[in-house]
Amino acid sequence: MSTIPNFVLNNGVKIPALGLGTYRLKKCDVEKAVRSAVASGYRLIDSAIGYNNEEPIGKTIKKLIDDTSFGLKREDFFIASKLPPNDQGYDCCLKAFSCSLKRWNLNYLDLFLIHWPGTSKLKPSDPMHAENRKGSWKALEKLYSEGKVKSIGISNYTHRHITELLSYCTIVPQVLQFELHPLLYQKDVIDICKKNNIQVQAYSSVGQGKLINGEINIPILKEIADKHEVTTAQVLLRWGYQHDAIVIPKSITPERISLNANIFHFELTEQDMESLDSLSENRHFCWDPTDIY
Repeated sequence: MSTIPNFVLNNGVKIPALGLGTYRLKKCDVEKAVRSAVASGYRLIDSAIGYNNEEPIGKTIKKLIDDTSFGLKREDFFIASKLPPNDQGYDCCLKAFSCSLKRWNLNYLDLFLIHWPGTSKLKPSDPMHAENRKGSWKALEKLYSEGKVKSIGISNYTHRHITELLSYCTIVPQVLQFELHPLLYQKDVIDICKKNNIQVQAYSSVGQGKLINGEINIPILKEIADKHEVTTAQVLLRWGYQHDAIVIPKSITPERISLNANIFHFELTEQDMESLDSLSENRHFCWDPTDIY
């Protein structure tokens, strides 16, 4: 079992530097994946209302806690979920969170994020996008003050969205989650997070699989992996970690889950990091921009 270090959020809460991502994790695969992850040392489980798997993950966690052979308590886990775009706005956010908590069958969540800066079914130019995300943030601040969630944050926000949020928030976000890997190295977003002590959390560290399955050929990535005697996926996860980002790889394969957690026994050199950082200058990775909202 790997020993996973922690980062400390701006409110003093400790969060594991690596967790299990559950995007598109089917209900039938939940128990296998979560049990394998916990056996490999994972304690952070990242989900979302929109993933439609909160309830089965919650049931699996309860089984693990109830099984005394594991010696686990609720406090040992770090459970994260997210508000979907169709539930943006103050009242809708509060209701959605309450329903989420019931599905988890928990008294509190460790982290709750606004999943997307836009609101479903609105035109990109509609000013209600900004109004609704402000309302959602105020709802998160209320939930935080009531102790129903231990940390709050945002996801897929651009530099502009973060600047807007900082202009009115009472509580500075603890976490920003966004896609981050060498072909999508959003340095301006990382910089504003560091300036305001917002913890970066990276998803799609392997570029939705494209950076490791041969769809996008990156010779330097293979060279670095061979040099350190690790996989290319481990290099990409380690790259994120050395940029002070939490990484949340998704897998249902026990062997890969274990390998993904085993990134703390080696260190990329300064030259390795510079070589990988420079990849974003040569090739822009395609993704859905959120700056239109």
